[in-house]
Amino acid sequence: MTALDRSGTATPHYARGGRGNYDLVVAAFCGLLLISNVGATKAIAFSLPVTLPVLGDHIITDGGAFLFPLTYVLGDVLAEVYGLRRARRAILMGFALAALAAVTFWVVSLTPPAPGWPNQDAWTAVLGFVPRIVLASLCGYLAGQFLNAYVLVKIKERTRERTLWARLVGSTVVGEFADTALFCTIAFAGILSTRDLMGYTIVGYLYKVLVEVVCLPLTYVAIRAIKRREPGYASTDAPQGRDPA
Repeated sequence: MTALDRSGTATPHYARGGRGNYDLVVAAFCGLLLISNVGATKAIAFSLPVTLPVLGDHIITDGGAFLFPLTYVLGDVLAEVYGLRRARRAILMGFALAALAAVTFWVVSLTPPAPGWPNQDAWTAVLGFVPRIVLASLCGYLAGQFLNAYVLVKIKERTRERTLWARLVGSTVVGEFADTALFCTIAFAGILSTRDLMGYTIVGYLYKVLVEVVCLPLTYVAIRAIKRREPGYASTDAPQGRDPA
């Protein structure tokens, strides 16, 4: 049935959007994930002034370390505010986009370069499809983000609106451990030396957890602001364990 305005003229139909911020959080979550995956193609090494046990005289990481921890901050926001079901939907959306990006880069690397374009080898070296790295990234991401959301929601079922810091940090400790351990093992076992692989894994894990802890004040502010703007957010007197999604 066609809608009419006051003058009797037919008006076009549009879907009505909600007043919440779920779409914005998911967009930021997926964007940070994709940017981090591209950044992670570069390995980085920082020299240390002293030789440390396990680490040796340098720290190995990758370019994804700059933004990827923030995906766990936003993952916490999704699980805390929107519940496990809607957090899972965002995680699967990120997974699909990351897989699509990997396949797209692979297809582009197979296409012949234009005459005079000298960067084919560079493109392939940086963004070319490396099955082992892609598998490691997707497995680590899925396991880590699902565990992060699941642990946060389970802690919230017990604490409800109390001790937000405990579920934010606790979920990250579990999720980042699975993510980092899977990615580093699948991607670099047999390529890096045992010491470098251990150092890469330990430094990456501790760094990501530290970023979560440092970002706690900002995460608190973001969660409180989003909860206030979500008309469907369950009140604190809702039945314990209920998923408002």
